[in-house]
Amino acid sequence: MRNLLRQILMKFSRDWLLLALLALLPFLLWLAPAGSGALPGLVDWKTVSALAGLMVLSRGLEVSGMIDRVGRAVLMRLHSIRWLAVTLVLMAAVLSAIVTNDVALFVTVPLTLGLARMVALPVGRLVIFQALAVNAGSALSPVGNPQNLLLWQVSGMGFVEFTLTMLPISGVMLALVLALVPVGFGKAPLALADMKSPLPLKRDLMGASLIAYPLFLWAVNAGFALAGAAVIIAVFSIRFRDILRGVDWTLLLVFILMFVNMGLAGQIPMIETQVSALLHGPGSAFALGAGLSQVISNVPAAIFLAAFTDEWRALAWGVNVGGFGLAFGSLANLIALRLYRQPGLWVQFHLWSLPVFGISFAAGAVLLAI
Repeated sequence: MRNLLRQILMKFSRDWLLLALLALLPFLLWLAPAGSGALPGLVDWKTVSALAGLMVLSRGLEVSGMIDRVGRAVLMRLHSIRWLAVTLVLMAAVLSAIVTNDVALFVTVPLTLGLARMVALPVGRLVIFQALAVNAGSALSPVGNPQNLLLWQVSGMGFVEFTLTMLPISGVMLALVLALVPVGFGKAPLALADMKSPLPLKRDLMGASLIAYPLFLWAVNAGFALAGAAVIIAVFSIRFRDILRGVDWTLLLVFILMFVNMGLAGQIPMIETQVSALLHGPGSAFALGAGLSQVISNVPAAIFLAAFTDEWRALAWGVNVGGFGLAFGSLANLIALRLYRQPGLWVQFHLWSLPVFGISFAAGAVLLAI
């Protein structure tokens, strides 16, 4: 049931984007000077390959049941709603830095809904805080979200160097979310009954995914993303074919179309002139990254602006801060809000997310100036 829910929601959250990108493509081809033969050159295939490999391995870890069991073991030791919120925030943040932000949500939100069947919980608020947490946690890691994966590849930084570069802003964002937990959640006691049976533990899949994950990251860091992804897919096609069938391959097509569309848009003379002018001032890449994310979401914002600036740190900070604010700023927000439908939840989300965006933006601007 969880896998079916995941597929439906992933399909909903991205199919409309796929259709929009396809509809926009002829218009951009008409306006941009590049011909259709130049389109493959607009795609960063290293990033696409890295994303493909990570999608397979993250899916393997999720289906193996390991993450589910660890999460349940932690949650059963909690004694108050406030500590439950802290734990879910930290769990979502850590998972998002390791297995991407959407996978983290597909693990933690169903756990929350399972707990709510046993004890009264402010589920909507917990889901909101988990959405905020994955935006903060995924900002730390080069593989935490698609925009980081892209900027890691084009910046030429190593894995550790990129992580250290993102540590200040990610730390501020996560600290802010944690600081709001006492505001949003009281100290009411939490008496949990036994949860439903966990997912079956598939030790062979768990072992293969755990071994392959760091090896693949090494390959990506060393510049062998395409070869590494090919090996991962080949091995899984032989040993764990069901995992490949469960991967959302439409996401890769969406990502490729984002590269093509944003690349074409950047070649339109009027847009190129305006964006180049906006990016000349100090802190402009940070401000424009955060602001544009509110309009077109942070992944396409990163793809579009990466062609205009080499201020990778400022741009990466800006598009990750841009995941807060409006729900459209990050696809992770939309996934979280779709996982738990509740009347008024969108309004509640913005009551928390907009202040977090404002404070994070101010903090990021100060840190960059220092």
